[in-house]
Amino acid sequence: MSDKINNDLIKDDLYQAVNGEWLKTAQIPADKATTGGFADLTDNIEETLMNDFDKLLDGSQTTDDQYLQEFIKYYRIVADYDKRDAEGFKPAQKSLDQIEQLENLDDWQAHLYDLTMDGNVSPFELYVAPDMKDTQHYALNAEVPSLILPDKTYYEEGNQQAAALLDVYSHMVLKLFKLAGYSDEFANEMLQGALKFDRSLAPHEKDSTQRADYAKDYNKYSFEDFVKLSSNIDLASFTKQLIKTTPDQVIVSEPKFYEALDDLVNPETFADMKAWIFVKRLTGVASLLSDEARIIGGEFGRALSGSKEPKSKKKSAYYFATGQFDQVVGLYYAHRYFGETAKNDVFKMVEKMVAVYQKRLSENDWLSEDTKKKAVTKLSALSIQVGYPDELDPLYKKFVVNEDENLYQNDERFTHIILQDHFSRWGKEVDRTRWEMPAHMVNAYYNPSFNVIVFPAAILQAPFYSLKQSSSENYGGIGAVIAHEISHAFDNNGAQFDEMGNLHNWWTDDDMKHFKALAQDEIDQFDGLETKAGKVKGKLVVSENIADAGGLSCALEAAKGEDDADIRAFFINWGRIWRMKSSLEREKLLLSIDVHSPNELRANVQPKNLTDFYTTFNVKPGDGMYLPEEKRVNIW
Repeated sequence: MSDKINNDLIKDDLYQAVNGEWLKTAQIPADKATTGGFADLTDNIEETLMNDFDKLLDGSQTTDDQYLQEFIKYYRIVADYDKRDAEGFKPAQKSLDQIEQLENLDDWQAHLYDLTMDGNVSPFELYVAPDMKDTQHYALNAEVPSLILPDKTYYEEGNQQAAALLDVYSHMVLKLFKLAGYSDEFANEMLQGALKFDRSLAPHEKDSTQRADYAKDYNKYSFEDFVKLSSNIDLASFTKQLIKTTPDQVIVSEPKFYEALDDLVNPETFADMKAWIFVKRLTGVASLLSDEARIIGGEFGRALSGSKEPKSKKKSAYYFATGQFDQVVGLYYAHRYFGETAKNDVFKMVEKMVAVYQKRLSENDWLSEDTKKKAVTKLSALSIQVGYPDELDPLYKKFVVNEDENLYQNDERFTHIILQDHFSRWGKEVDRTRWEMPAHMVNAYYNPSFNVIVFPAAILQAPFYSLKQSSSENYGGIGAVIAHEISHAFDNNGAQFDEMGNLHNWWTDDDMKHFKALAQDEIDQFDGLETKAGKVKGKLVVSENIADAGGLSCALEAAKGEDDADIRAFFINWGRIWRMKSSLEREKLLLSIDVHSPNELRANVQPKNLTDFYTTFNVKPGDGMYLPEEKRVNIW
C-alpha cells in the first residue's frame, strides 16, 4: 500500500498516523453514512456487480444459470420505476385495508396467521432456531418486537436524541399517509396510537447491553406454561398454525416482556396496537411502491445513519434486488471473482491461526488442565468455511418470478415462501452447513451454535488480504480477522458453548471466575472512553474486544513465525483496516446499540496491550500509545 504514514505520530496515535492523510480528504458519499475500510470494499463490489448486471438487464450478455436468470427478472421488475410510479400505493391497499378493518382482539387473532405470513409485525414474535442446548434440533423461540427507536434507552427520560428522531419519524409517517390517500385526521389518530403502543413496550424489553449477553436469552418454558403467559392471545392455536404441530417447549428470550403480555395486549390497548401494526406496515411497504414512497419511507433511516441523500433509483434497485437473491448473487460473485489460489492460501492461514491458538491454550498459565483439554477439544472441532458455500441454499431455488405481477405481488409471494420454509424447519435435523452471509458481503462471523467460522469471499481483498501484500500485512489484516473470529469461541459469550455448539458449562468454577475477572479488565479498559459521539459502554462491547485482543495477539505470533516477518508492516496494516469516516449520527447510533467499539479505538487500544508494539515503535512513558504494564489486558 502506498499510503503516506506519519512515523512521528505512531507513538501517540497509530490510527491517525496511518490514516490521517486519508481522513483529511476522504468524502462520505451523500447517499451513505460511511466511507473507508469495509465500506470501500462494499462500494467496489457494488460498482462491479452493477456493471455486470446491467449487461444482463439490457440483454447484451446472457447467463445459463437459471437462478441468476430469476434474479435478473426480479431486478428488472424492481427497476421499473415507471410502472411502480403509475401504480402508487394501489398494490399495498388490500393489505392496509385488512389491518384497518380489524374490529377487536378476536378478529385480529382470527387473521393473525395470515397477517404474519404476509410479513406484518406482531406484539410478540415466534421463530425457529437451533436449540442452544441441543443444536442438532430446532426449537421454537419467542422474541420481543422491534421498537420504533433503536433501543429502549432512547425512551428513557433525558435522552437528547429521542425527541428529534421521533419528530422525523412522525413527519415521515404523516407524509406516507397523505401519499396513500388517507385523511389528516385518520393519519394523526393512527400515528398517535402507534407511538403510544410502541412506548408501552419499551419498559419491558432489554436494552442493547443486556442483549449482548445472549446466553441469557435461553429461558425454557414448557408449552403449557408458555401459552398461559397471555389470556388475551390464543398462543396455542397460533403456534400450531405456524409449525403444524404442538411443541413440548418454547425458548423465551425475555421473560420479563412475556410476563407483561396481558398488560400490553388486551381489549383496552387493541386500538393502539392496531395503529402500531398499521403504521409499521405503511412504512414497511414504502420501498416496494413508487419512487416518491421509497424516498419518503427512508427519511427516518437516513436521520439515524446521517446519510444526506436517498440512494439513486439505480442503486436502490440494485440493493433491493440483491437483498432478495443474496445467496444467488453471492455465488455469482464468488465464481467469477474469487480464485482458488486465494481460497487455498487463506485456508492455510486459518489453519496456522488455529495452530497458534492451540499452542496458546496448551501453554496457558491460568487454566486448569481439565478446562484446557476441553478448550483444545472445542478448537479441534471448529469448522472452517472460506469463500462461498458448495451449493446454493435450496430456499433460493423456490424463488420463481412472475413477470406479469408487480414488485409488491412478487415480494409478497417470496415472503410467504421464506416464512413457510422457516417454520417448516421445526422438527427437522439442523443443517449446520447453511451460510448466514452471502459471498459478496464484506464481513466474517463465528456461529457459537455450530462452532464454525466463516469468511465470505468479499472480505478476502486488500487491505485485509492480497497475494501482492507481504505476509505480515496479510496477518495484520485478514489474519487478525481470522483469529478474531476464532477468539469468539472463547469470548464471554462463546466460552459458554461446547465443541458441538451447545450451551454447556465446560469450565471449572475457579477457571470461570478468573476468566470473568479478565473480561472485567477488558470492560474497564474501554468503559467511558471518550469519542466525539459520546462515551463507550464497556459491557456492550466486551465480547468483540476480547475477540479483537485475542485476534491481534495470535495473528502477531503467526506473523513472527514467517521468514519475511515485518512487525512494523503488521501493525500499520492493522491500523489501516479500521480506516473509516462516518457521520456523527451513525457514530452516536452505534455507541448505543453496536457490540463493536468505534473503529479508531479498535485500531489504537489493542496494540497498547502488546509488548511487540512498544519495542517495534520505541514507545515510552509519556507517549500517547503508552499504557503502564499493570493496565495492559491479555486474555488469550
